[in-house]
Amino acid sequence: MDVIDLRSDTLTQPTDEMRQAMASAEVGDDVYGEDPSINKLQERSAEMLGKEAGLLMASGTMSNLVAALTYCHRGDEIVMGDQAHMFWNEGGGAAALAGAQIRLLPNDDQGRMNPADVEAAIRPP
Repeated sequence: MDVIDLRSDTLTQPTDEMRQAMASAEVGDDVYGEDPSINKLQERSAEMLGKEAGLLMASGTMSNLVAALTYCHRGDEIVMGDQAHMFWNEGGGAAALAGAQIRLLPNDDQGRMNPADVEAAIRPP
């Protein structure tokens, strides 16, 4: 049986077909919105999710940090499971850059948190 390891985006390895597609892809400057491959990917992701726009991030870690910076103010709390990648593997970016505190709740063996625990953990504004 083949095992698919989803622990981290840093573990993935492109196939030969993926490498060929990358080598032959039309490219442009993404900073100026001129990369047709990136533009198409962002448009497609927005379409699939029913959103106005999409944004490609370089990693899941970057995505989590951008979410924290978008939704948190300094001193806010982020409630997450005690096995969360963001807590264990992302270098404290939410605290260091967003100024957010982390509040851990227990995860069950499927990685879920008890909704009642989440509700009880949310502090009043």
